Amino acid sequence: MTNSPLTPGIVPGRLPAAAYAANFGDHTPALDGHEARVAADRCYFCHDAPCITACPTSIDIPLFIRQIATGTPEAAAKTIWDQNILGGMCARVCPTETLCEEACVREAAEGKPVEIGQLQRYATDVAMAKGLHPFERAAATGKKVAVVGAGPAGLACAHRLAMHGHDVVVLERLPKAGGLNEYGIASYKATGGFAQAEVEWLLQIGGIEIRNGVELGRDVTLAALQAEYDAVFLGIGLAGVNALRAAGEDLAGVSNAVDFIAALRQTDDLSTLPIGRDVVVIGGGMTAVDAAVQSKLLGAENVTIVYRRGREKMSASGYEQDHAVQSGVRIIHNAAPVRVVGNGAVQAVEFAYTDDTPGGLQLRTETFTLKADQVFKAIGQTLTGAPDGLPVAGGKLAGPVGKVWVGGDCAAGGEDLTVTAVAEGRDAAEAIHSALTGA
Repeated sequence: MTNSPLTPGIVPGRLPAAAYAANFGDHTPALDGHEARVAADRCYFCHDAPCITACPTSIDIPLFIRQIATGTPEAAAKTIWDQNILGGMCARVCPTETLCEEACVREAAEGKPVEIGQLQRYATDVAMAKGLHPFERAAATGKKVAVVGAGPAGLACAHRLAMHGHDVVVLERLPKAGGLNEYGIASYKATGGFAQAEVEWLLQIGGIEIRNGVELGRDVTLAALQAEYDAVFLGIGLAGVNALRAAGEDLAGVSNAVDFIAALRQTDDLSTLPIGRDVVVIGGGMTAVDAAVQSKLLGAENVTIVYRRGREKMSASGYEQDHAVQSGVRIIHNAAPVRVVGNGAVQAVEFAYTDDTPGGLQLRTETFTLKADQVFKAIGQTLTGAPDGLPVAGGKLAGPVGKVWVGGDCAAGGEDLTVTAVAEGRDAAEAIHSALTGA
């Protein structure tokens, strides 16, 4: 991310100092008490509510909204946390527009769903502000479980295991716990250090030790963990990044979007972050959108997302795509990179138009070139360091196998969603508890 003589167009401090705070403030301000009650009153409190089915963690949404409507947001928070212990962060980053809110009866009837995500945030924020952690540990079982990875899956697994009375040691390769919640989402979605505040709140259950700077395969082996612990949960995420497979992608100024987002999330001074004047982001998911929007917020003049297929195939939701466009980002569909152009540093990217055919993606002979002094790759992440002895299916870990369970982004069938990772970690903890106790 640092500037060099090869990348003269990538510089820090493109904006006045005051602009950074304004640009990176909370882009969806929280509801106050009155607004929350008004929003809650729109809920029909459906029997067999479709919003519950659409929620990967199966939160009883009508119940928690009724609790808000009756003036008991603390009870609403407990209802949320019973199913999703990271409900505060999920309220901020979950694509509710394609999950619970899309399934809302109000959405079908009026095109305007109940603000489920905002109501979830209101309830959990109120309860956390009061220091409430409405869970207690069961009697100690004497069992010890290793959780590898302190992301959403690992943290959800650890909390549920601790509730059941097991001792949990969480091994995390990075300096902070939180995984993608800490390192991988746009700063304006979780302001004020919320990711770390939620981790600290979660640890109030007791019985969980987090050891940072410990990496599976480098500092400890899976075999050693199996020998030392009664069970192991792997929530190691996807640390690798796919290559463009285009000539010139090793030029200065070309980097991974996930690294850019992580650096942005960890800096104390946004004005020190270098950004290009003409930024091109290649990809179609949330990482691409987050990198593009934040590039614009840092002062890039021209930011373009290029995706190889059509709008409907982008994994970023329509809401997020619209947000990018409203933030000044241009999105080009049906184009794939064929060459990064430059002399030591990137100067442009050549793309070919594509046809998405039943036989696969086909490149046309027609091409175009975008000027670029900075390029971010956001074309998907891959599993790295798969431990010996675990099967891999579709490039991801399959389990459980023996004393080892897996969950989150690294697991076969997993999705790139915090809420899905939480559900998988929670469910793995229940499976581990049953295996250890016969319950």
